[in-house]
Amino acid sequence: MDVRVQSAVCRVAPLAVISPVRDEAAHVQRTLDAMLAQTLRPQEWLFVDDGSKDDTRALIERAAAQHPWIRVISRSDRGQRVLGGGVIEAFNTGLAALHNKNYQYLAKLDGDMSFSPRYLEVMFEAFAADPKLACVCGKVFRPEGETLVEEYISDESTCGQFKLYRREAFEAIGGFVPAVLWDGIDWHRCRMLGWHTQSFHHPEAQLFHHRLMGSSDRGVLRGRARLGRAMWAVGYHPLYALAAGVFRMRETPKLTGGVMMILAYCKAALLRAPQHTDAAFRRYLQRWQLAQLRQRFF
Repeated sequence: MDVRVQSAVCRVAPLAVISPVRDEAAHVQRTLDAMLAQTLRPQEWLFVDDGSKDDTRALIERAAAQHPWIRVISRSDRGQRVLGGGVIEAFNTGLAALHNKNYQYLAKLDGDMSFSPRYLEVMFEAFAADPKLACVCGKVFRPEGETLVEEYISDESTCGQFKLYRREAFEAIGGFVPAVLWDGIDWHRCRMLGWHTQSFHHPEAQLFHHRLMGSSDRGVLRGRARLGRAMWAVGYHPLYALAAGVFRMRETPKLTGGVMMILAYCKAALLRAPQHTDAAFRRYLQRWQLAQLRQRFF
């Protein structure tokens, strides 16, 4: 990795970061502060304001005025937050608008995250140790009062809140799919092509998510129902979908969130809603899911 020295404190990595944001004024300053404190920073950080009506853009522009490697562009307001497809459309707008096309690594970062000053440095140490590592992240935690609640993801998966990719691998999978559960489809496609993906615990590489997952659009219950429909669309095995719903029952909102996921999956199945068109991918996904269930329960 070609890391250019900026100062004794901060180095510059051949990394482009794109942050699609909409109405993140309550959280985005934390994200800005976290990135500005990094010991290894990106060569370019591009915010794509996707129709914010609050002070999101003003906060970002204030930072951009002081740091030329931060920029902000806007998309026209579509009138509402569109999860999955909408966020990837905004990401792709940013990808096309990057000034420096010579990046070797690419990240999608949400505007409601924070992380420790060595987060990027630890991630690039992981890339250096494994040439086949496509995508990597730390584990995600949600502050609740004085405690931290881990938002569980398997060690093979990577979180959607901060996707950090080797460019070669990102281009090999054709980028992100503009749909709900894009952040699961991508790393499975990497593994189908022989790449490695990883999330891991590290005291200096924790990700802090400052909003309950699935709550950004009309509440958590709607988010859980949307997730259930997406599980059918992607091709989840019924047993894995059931296990995922039961697992979510212990999270806020207790019991009802997981029930909504299962009911939405079953409804989509009964209606024979459209599924991911790549049958090979669906077969691969279900084999992986059944292997995970056997490993966990048998």
